[in-house]
Amino acid sequence: MISVNLSATATMKPAFSRYFSHPLRLSLALLLAAVLAGCASAPAPEPKPKLLVFLVVDGLPQRQITGYRDQLAPDGLARFLERGAWFSEAHYGHAFTVTGAGHATVLSGAYTHRNGIIGNEWRDAQTGEREYCTGDTTATYIGHKTQPLDGTSPKNLRVETVGDVLRAADPRAKVIAVSGKDRGAILPAGKRGTAYMYMAQSGQFASSTYYMQQHPAWVNSFNGRKLADGYFKTQWKPLLEEAAYARSLPDNQRWYGPRGGALPMLMGSPNDDAPGPAFYSQLLRSPFADALTLEFARAAITGESLGQDEVPDILSISLSGHDYVNHQYSAESRLSHDHLLQLDRLLQAFFADLDAKVGRDNYIAMLTADHGFMPAPEYSQAQGRDAGRVNGGQVLTRVNDGLEKRFGPGNWVSYSGSSLLFNRQLLAQTKVDANALAEEARALLLAEPGFAAAYTRRELESGSAAGRPFFEPMRKSWHPLVSGDVQYILKPYWMFGTGTATHGSPYEYDTHVPILAWGPRWVKPGRVDSRVGVVDIAPTVARWLGVAAPSSAEGQPLPLPN
Repeated sequence: MISVNLSATATMKPAFSRYFSHPLRLSLALLLAAVLAGCASAPAPEPKPKLLVFLVVDGLPQRQITGYRDQLAPDGLARFLERGAWFSEAHYGHAFTVTGAGHATVLSGAYTHRNGIIGNEWRDAQTGEREYCTGDTTATYIGHKTQPLDGTSPKNLRVETVGDVLRAADPRAKVIAVSGKDRGAILPAGKRGTAYMYMAQSGQFASSTYYMQQHPAWVNSFNGRKLADGYFKTQWKPLLEEAAYARSLPDNQRWYGPRGGALPMLMGSPNDDAPGPAFYSQLLRSPFADALTLEFARAAITGESLGQDEVPDILSISLSGHDYVNHQYSAESRLSHDHLLQLDRLLQAFFADLDAKVGRDNYIAMLTADHGFMPAPEYSQAQGRDAGRVNGGQVLTRVNDGLEKRFGPGNWVSYSGSSLLFNRQLLAQTKVDANALAEEARALLLAEPGFAAAYTRRELESGSAAGRPFFEPMRKSWHPLVSGDVQYILKPYWMFGTGTATHGSPYEYDTHVPILAWGPRWVKPGRVDSRVGVVDIAPTVARWLGVAAPSSAEGQPLPLPN
């Protein structure tokens, strides 16, 4: 602060006036005054959160959050809906809405056509060999058996994530990801983070040798507690009274198959004497695997000192249980209804611990999903919809038979991701025109019941089919170096196989997911009804953390409430 003696200025006035009567001196004085004024009014740097807690609920459609909102706990999901920002029209822009593709998108801001994760599994475009989205035979699980197609690294991810950018800017930043599924941890962690995944063979969590050669002490300590074993012979009981589930389908629907599905549900077989792989796998289809995942996240916060200094950290948590439950019983089931309510209570307890450990004003929590879920075809048929099931093996046989009639003997195509992949060796031997083969394969595919649209490699590469039905989302699900040669989608409410329900389409029940954010210092509360994309999450998160958006990101920062 500058102090001025007013009486002294009166005696100095003539000299003062003569000094500033010179034009150059006057200009310099005015420039100096402007600079000083600018310095005085410059805003303080925007504070960064100490921790970003990024939550993905696998297989959670937006309709379930709004449909059961009145039954939520006061400070679980309601923390976002009542005291945070939420987006009522958040959607994926790609067509093949599956776990691998969704988790590759959320923190990269890039859809499949850039990130290269065309599905959960596919075939190598040149050799036809099977590939897994996070498969890498050069890395193995630490302390656990590893099969050739197990997920152990982000080798197939072709883009960077927010965590990669953050750690490139400051290597002191920590990026930890945990999930019930390997792809749910590995893909959000990016290339520079560290992923831990639930091991269904042991009920423990493990990383891989891509990240480290041995676990830190806190991981060994957590696994030594054998928390999963505590759920052996425990029952998953409904949280509310029977009448509260009137808006969802009763238990034991006929399309659940001969084993049915009802609550309460026993964890473990009545004949088992001790926990084993079947029991540890069963936990994934219950609230208990998510409880374990959140408990491991608590251990990571303490063990890695996340959010304890001025360098921002990221903790990514993908909760896998809801996807397993929805596949087994559908999102319309009472089991799915109750699972969401159980998960909501788990989140409430987790947020309370975050508030105590990190501080309410020190972190941002954000929640989304990797995809939604379609209803079971039988349920849709009962609602009067055109719905059904496709036997993928039979379709492939008929398509290959049709191609043989025109182009000669051989297995011409196989499935890869959401496309038909040509047999490259057969194509080279016969010198058949690839474009002619693609046109015929498309015609045969669209003659099958349940198929809605198909586009060829030539159309997808050139964009010549722009404006035609579903072309843009299908093109965003297609990568020229990884995908096959005829990209397809099924009709609404149709699915492959005999499972109860699934996902993987460009329709609203699969694309419409929650985007929720909470953090009082950074996020003002309110509902936003404008349509936004999941690719908008990464630029938003990057802005909060004070780093550039990932280089391949194609979204824009979310229009947060003012």
